[in-house]
Amino acid sequence: MNQWRAPAIALALFFSAVSAWAENAIQAINSSQQGAADVVRIELSEALGAVPAGFAVQTPPRIAIDLPGVSNALGRSSVDVNQGNLRSVNVAQAGDRTRLVLNLKQPGNYSATLDGKTLVLTLQTSGNVAAAPTAAAPVAAPATAAPVHFADSLNDAPQVLRAVDFRRGQDGAGRVVVDLPSNQVGVDIRQQGQNLVVEFLKSSLPESLRRRLDVTDFGTPVRTVSSFQSGDKVRMVVEPTGVWEHSAYQTDNQFVLEVRPQKIDPNKLTQGPGYAGEKLSLNFQSIEVRALLQVIADFTNFNVVTSDTVTGNVTLRLKDVPWDQALDIILQAKGLGVRKSGNVLWIAPKDEIATKEKLELESKAQIASLEPVRTQAFQLNYVKAEEVSKGLTGQQAGQGGNGGQGGGSNNSRILSPRGSIVYETRTNQLFVSDIPSKLEEVAQIIARIDIPVRQVLIEARIVEATDTFGRSLGAKLGATVAPSSKVNAGIGGNYLGIGAATGQAPPINSSGLTTGTPSTNSYFVNLPAVGQNGYDAATFAVSIFNSAMNRFLNLEISALEADGKGKIVSSPRVVTADQVKALIEQGTEIPYQTATSSGATAIQFRKATLKLEVIPQITPEGNIILDVDVNKDSPGATTAAGILINTKHVKTQVLVDNGGTVVIGGIYEQTEQIDNTKVPLLGDVPVLGALFRSQTRTSNKTELLVFLTPKVVTDRTAAAR
Repeated sequence: MNQWRAPAIALALFFSAVSAWAENAIQAINSSQQGAADVVRIELSEALGAVPAGFAVQTPPRIAIDLPGVSNALGRSSVDVNQGNLRSVNVAQAGDRTRLVLNLKQPGNYSATLDGKTLVLTLQTSGNVAAAPTAAAPVAAPATAAPVHFADSLNDAPQVLRAVDFRRGQDGAGRVVVDLPSNQVGVDIRQQGQNLVVEFLKSSLPESLRRRLDVTDFGTPVRTVSSFQSGDKVRMVVEPTGVWEHSAYQTDNQFVLEVRPQKIDPNKLTQGPGYAGEKLSLNFQSIEVRALLQVIADFTNFNVVTSDTVTGNVTLRLKDVPWDQALDIILQAKGLGVRKSGNVLWIAPKDEIATKEKLELESKAQIASLEPVRTQAFQLNYVKAEEVSKGLTGQQAGQGGNGGQGGGSNNSRILSPRGSIVYETRTNQLFVSDIPSKLEEVAQIIARIDIPVRQVLIEARIVEATDTFGRSLGAKLGATVAPSSKVNAGIGGNYLGIGAATGQAPPINSSGLTTGTPSTNSYFVNLPAVGQNGYDAATFAVSIFNSAMNRFLNLEISALEADGKGKIVSSPRVVTADQVKALIEQGTEIPYQTATSSGATAIQFRKATLKLEVIPQITPEGNIILDVDVNKDSPGATTAAGILINTKHVKTQVLVDNGGTVVIGGIYEQTEQIDNTKVPLLGDVPVLGALFRSQTRTSNKTELLVFLTPKVVTDRTAAAR
């Protein structure tokens, strides 16, 4: 133990000497209240040469002050205050610099002054800090909020503003851009009702810029921007709409007011569109870019590596801006770029970053050209080795046989220029020769594609229903004269005979028996009923004749009513892999003759089949997309040219739930027909006109429906059931 005691004592004496040699140190921290402001007095052993730089953070509310060349002589790193808006003060020392962090209860602003050896900080609560809005109503702003002194006026004489412009920023933010004559112009910002009022102190506005800009068409929360002269200052009134929030920043001689739509979360209010960092406020005059980047690094706890070529100064004023947006503004102002690796940010000029990345890529290419080539075998289980070889080498066609070697040099090649591949179809293996990095990439690709493909069972139901109805009514009417004869039955001097007459009653002898054959057809009205569905109409005949049997009146009534219903159900089903076409077909092939070029005839066939053609695709959600082509053909009537084919065809793409049923198409056809045949004038006579006309009525209904039910096959035996 004694051998370590002397170095430890020497090290302690060294740090004590360093602390004693420090030129300046914090002796005490006191806090008091003056009206609505909190005053913090930091007593130092020596007077500071200038007011130290600092920044304010809105969430969590705090203020940070950096004291270069100052050490901590308090003997503790935290001072509890709990007075007014100030909770406590943390003192952190890093090297030759000490940072004071003032933890606040509410967001606020500060002003710093020097009083001999004392640094005086005056803290004020921000006047424009409002409660987080709800999603149901816009932000409720006070009628007139207290102005926020964005920048103090340092110019003695009024200066002329150069330009006023409006631009659309990221995610629909409206940006009012003002070109200032110098960075000495003071700026005040306040919210008045639903408007934002920006005043540029000790400045003037040319007549050409005194105008009202209607910027509604930009699609931002800002409707109008009005600029006018008001005494010795320029006043700008920005009129936003909806739920919004604003921030302001200034780089050198350019002032930007950004109004962006506010995203509202039930649990947390986000920090603006596109940026998610904590908000901060920065106010620096001609600060070195490297020092400013160090401030942001300390605030974000990121490790920042700044290139030696990063130089120059920047004047920056930011108010309640997310830190990542502030970093983006600084980089854009100085033409810098950033590359992130874990929690390390490398910042350098964009050209330098591009050059370094180019050198790294060239170095990797040289290493790949010199790296030794290895060979690795891959056993494929579910995909063909030949198809994988085509994809890896960028080939459009492969070679068959027991084995083959891939080549190709198009843009879709995955292997390196030195790589080659051999596939074996018998054992379904790949032999890849390439550098190790490419072999790892090929292994990852094969692991993702060599997997079993899910299968889909598609059941279709094609229902064709028919409903036919027919009704026909007609009559025949005739008269004739025959020789006188006697009959043994009579009514009132006339005689009546009933039977299936063919035109007139046959002759009857004195014994009451018929003799001879009926005479020729004597109908002068011949409008019988028409047969329906292959059936003839039923008839009823009446003959009226006189006692002398020489005058006849013949009446034949025919009628028919037919009603038919039918249904054809076809149910094809097929199982196929995901994104693989499946076809199932059943029917007949009808021959027909065609003429050849030599003048002879040849026999060809045309299909009349029931066909289901489908390509399923399983979505990530478990639903199924179907590309369906359904044909329902059947032989029709026979003509002189051949047999007609009745065709019903449906082709579509649908999205169906797994196991669900969808109707992909329906054809409904209805035919109504009424035919009237009559004798002119006589057929229109009421009641008796029915003897002089024939009426036929037909009604045919045909309906076709196609149902589809896809199911993802999870059990290998499910498809067989």
